[in-house]
Amino acid sequence: MTIRVMIVDDQMMVREGFSVLLNAMPDIEVVGEAVNGREAVLKAAELRPDVVLMDIRMPELNGIEATREIVAADSGSKVLVLTTFDLDEYVYQALRAGASGFLLKDASARQLADGVRVVAAGEALLAPTVTRRLITEFSKLSTVPRVASVSRVGELTERETEVLVLIAQGLSNMEIASHLVVAESTIKTHVSRVLVKLGLRDRTQAAVFAYEARLVTPG
Repeated sequence: MTIRVMIVDDQMMVREGFSVLLNAMPDIEVVGEAVNGREAVLKAAELRPDVVLMDIRMPELNGIEATREIVAADSGSKVLVLTTFDLDEYVYQALRAGASGFLLKDASARQLADGVRVVAAGEALLAPTVTRRLITEFSKLSTVPRVASVSRVGELTERETEVLVLIAQGLSNMEIASHLVVAESTIKTHVSRVLVKLGLRDRTQAAVFAYEARLVTPG
C-alpha cells in the first residue's frame, strides 16, 4: 500500500526537496503541502494523510500546537517532527503533544523514507542515542506537566515494567522479544496492556512516561 504524506514547512525549498525525495520512493506519495500550522490542521482534516512531516517553528500556528490539534482530531494521521537540532526543547514538547517521533532536517533520503515507513506502521521513531538524551534532559524540568501520574507505575506487572523500560530505550517489538526470549506476539500484548493501564496514546508517550517516572536514567 502507498503511504500518503503531507509536508508542513514554511520554507519552500525544504518542502520541494522533501517532496522530490519521497515521491521517488515506490511506496510513498506526497499528497499535500502546508506553509504553517493552521493550514496544516485544515489540510490534514481534508486529506487525511498517513504521515505528516511537521516543522516546529512556523508563523500563525507553530508545529507543536498543530501536532496537538491533528492528533486530537483522531484522523489516524501520524506526525513526524522535523528539526534542525537534536536536543531541542520544542521537539520534546511536540513528542508530548502526540508526535510519533522526529527526524533531523539533514537526514538522508533513505533515513527520511525509512522514518516515514516506521511511523506509518504505527511504531515510534525513537533513536536511542538521540531521543533518549532529549527526553531525559527535558523531563527534568519541573515546569513540564507529566504525561500521566507516575503513581500508576504500580499498576504494571514486573514484566510490563520491563517492557516499558525497553520501549523507552528505543527497542522495537521484535528486539524486545529477542531480548526477553519470548514471542513477538507476546510483546505486542504487553505493550497494549501498558498503554491501557497508564492511559497513554502510543509508544512515544510510553517512552516519555518512562523517563518522567525515572524508570530510565541517562546512559
